[in-house]
Amino acid sequence: MNITGLNQTDGCLPYTCPERSISTAVYVLLYICAAAVVLLTVCGNLLIIISVCHFKQLHTPTNMLILSLAMSDFLIGALVMPVLLIWMIESCWIFRRVYCICFLLTSYFFTSTSIYNIALIAADRYFALSNPFLYTKAVSVSAMCTIVICNWFVLLLYILALLYFNIPFVNIIMCPGDCFLLLDEIWSLVDLLFTFVLPFTIIIVLYTLVFFIARKHATAIRELNAQTRTQTLQTMTDSKLERKAAKAVTILIFVFIACLFPYFVYTLLGNVVKIEFESFQNVFILLYLNSAINPVIYALFYPWFRKCVKLISTLQIFKTDSALMNVL
Repeated sequence: MNITGLNQTDGCLPYTCPERSISTAVYVLLYICAAAVVLLTVCGNLLIIISVCHFKQLHTPTNMLILSLAMSDFLIGALVMPVLLIWMIESCWIFRRVYCICFLLTSYFFTSTSIYNIALIAADRYFALSNPFLYTKAVSVSAMCTIVICNWFVLLLYILALLYFNIPFVNIIMCPGDCFLLLDEIWSLVDLLFTFVLPFTIIIVLYTLVFFIARKHATAIRELNAQTRTQTLQTMTDSKLERKAAKAVTILIFVFIACLFPYFVYTLLGNVVKIEFESFQNVFILLYLNSAINPVIYALFYPWFRKCVKLISTLQIFKTDSALMNVL
């Protein structure tokens, strides 16, 4: 399988980038919006990276996974999204073919890493709730860092294998104006199972179990409060936290499906039906917007993030012993 345009069937035809059919004002506005999206993605994830790396209180196993997620999303915002948005606005691949290979490698790798980081966070939260004592004893920051490194390494090997078996590296043929990797039926199925079905199943199953465990714990606390005739304030707080957790899980699953499912549907149908250029680009944009939304889903639900943003924005992190500040 080689890199070709989606609408070309008989090899590379003479091609020039089409002239813009939009006004200069709209053209400039599109670039401003694209820059805003990239800036949001980069800055949002960079704030998480700085917060977790700088403040000692945030050096926990779970936050190492959040750091890994933020790092992959940051790299998507810095390396992948600018090129993709330029490609979409210009309606033409204006870069060299070597950069096309680099673009495919980085986009596939960082997207897969982001997806599996979400799955690892789901596994971490389930383990912490189902076996809290064993989790405290067995899972350390160093152990979690080892898991994160292994996750990145395994995914890198998978992406290299994916590209190796689907791109003729010896004689790369790329139609001018296009940069696509169309997988054959077997690799499309493998990619669907490995980068979507497997992590999505892990997220759905484990977060469902987390929700039921949280409800069970909240019910036990309410019964204990009723037996001891204590104040209902704690019960109300538990109910509020339970609803907040359920809402967070619902948003997580919805955003994950909305951003990733269309892309993998197009991956399966790419070699069966004719896919329009604009439609495929829109699916790409939706896929990578997940990296801009992830900081909101995973970080803004934590009070420590808002406090860290305040400390960073006011430059208090440059004070002596600022790493020891209480942010929890």
